[in-house]
Amino acid sequence: MNQNLLETQYDVTEKSKLKKFYQNNKILIFSSIIFIIITLSSVTFYLNFKEKKIINLSNSYIDAKVYLENNEIDKATNILKEIIFSNNETYSTLAFFIILNENLIQDQKELLDIFDHILKENKFEKEIKDLLIFKKALFESDSIDEAKLLSSLNPLINKDSIWKPHALLLLGDYFSSKNEYLKAKDFYIQTLSLKNLQREFYEYARSRLTLILDE
Repeated sequence: MNQNLLETQYDVTEKSKLKKFYQNNKILIFSSIIFIIITLSSVTFYLNFKEKKIINLSNSYIDAKVYLENNEIDKATNILKEIIFSNNETYSTLAFFIILNENLIQDQKELLDIFDHILKENKFEKEIKDLLIFKKALFESDSIDEAKLLSSLNPLINKDSIWKPHALLLLGDYFSSKNEYLKAKDFYIQTLSLKNLQREFYEYARSRLTLILDE
């Protein structure tokens, strides 16, 4: 009997505590519930929006390639520009590479502005970013001075990257074309000193070095 009474009193006490806690904190409880609902809804909306955006970019990319195949250059170029400025790491880069490979934009300043925009507005994996840096340097190597070219390629030649030999050979060829053979020789030798250098790079650097020594 006493045991049942104690249990009943305990239940009443616990319920009273819960009721009191609820009364004192009901605003906080409701606010927390509303916050969770809003957060979950926002995340769901964002994920759906992002997925829809990627699908639209994919469709636009396909449309641009179809226009190119049909020789509708202006339409293709305009769509590719829109994709570039959507700032999607994957499709912005793919669209820009098409523009470069197909020579769809002749204005050098516009192309350099797009290079800068893509590098600034997107977060790439290391190798993709290095590729863009190299392509930019290669594109402007005929029109910039030594200091600017070296500055552009420093991020590649001062670290391990699959694009390091490309950068060293570009600098070697740059100085060789200006008849600055001592500088060119230095970059070809640096290329040959790289570990695990692919044979095609080795053969090219060695042949260029041989030509310099014969000068």
